[in-house]
Amino acid sequence: MQVILLERIERLGLMGDVVTVKPGFARNFLLPKKKAMRATKDNIAYFETQKAHYEANNLERRKEAEGVGSKLDGVSIVVIRQAGDSGQLYGSVTARDIAEGLGEEGFTVDRSQVAIDRPIKLLGLTDVRIRLHAEVSVTVTVNVARSKDEAELQKEHGGAIPTMEMRERAEAEDVQAALEEQAAELLEVRDDIPADAEAAAEDQTEEKSEG
Repeated sequence: MQVILLERIERLGLMGDVVTVKPGFARNFLLPKKKAMRATKDNIAYFETQKAHYEANNLERRKEAEGVGSKLDGVSIVVIRQAGDSGQLYGSVTARDIAEGLGEEGFTVDRSQVAIDRPIKLLGLTDVRIRLHAEVSVTVTVNVARSKDEAELQKEHGGAIPTMEMRERAEAEDVQAALEEQAAELLEVRDDIPADAEAAAEDQTEEKSEG
């Protein structure tokens, strides 16, 4: 389906662009949110007559978004979830959860404005981008913990507090990395041995075995 954009849409186009989108995306999001209209000949002509109005309206909404963004940028919210010793959540934290958490802090944010590619499934601090306007984005911190006390510790620590299992796993990875490094060094030493030296060493071995 072809539509004409009434505002800038990330990864899609600028105001006034005629773009082709999936019908479902148009019917469920662009058209009802008044972010676009069908790109008929009449609508394109109408847009040209109303372009100045759309630009002025966009400027006003951008200024409002910038005002909210100045207060929202850098805000941290705490989301309490159950998790295992590895830090893996029993469930996940979604865009809806983040929007609701920001609502509890006094900010009205729709879940569609929360830009996360996939739900959060680990304890710790995660920076999440909030799209307040097509041209205004801010970053908030989502502190996922098992309790308020743990959230406070994570904030001070700058991330998830390592559990015993996490520390053991990290130590095992360090040991494995050290062994791989040693093996690589041995291979380099072997490669540096001249071919004639290797042959001489083999001859000496044969002579000893014959003796």
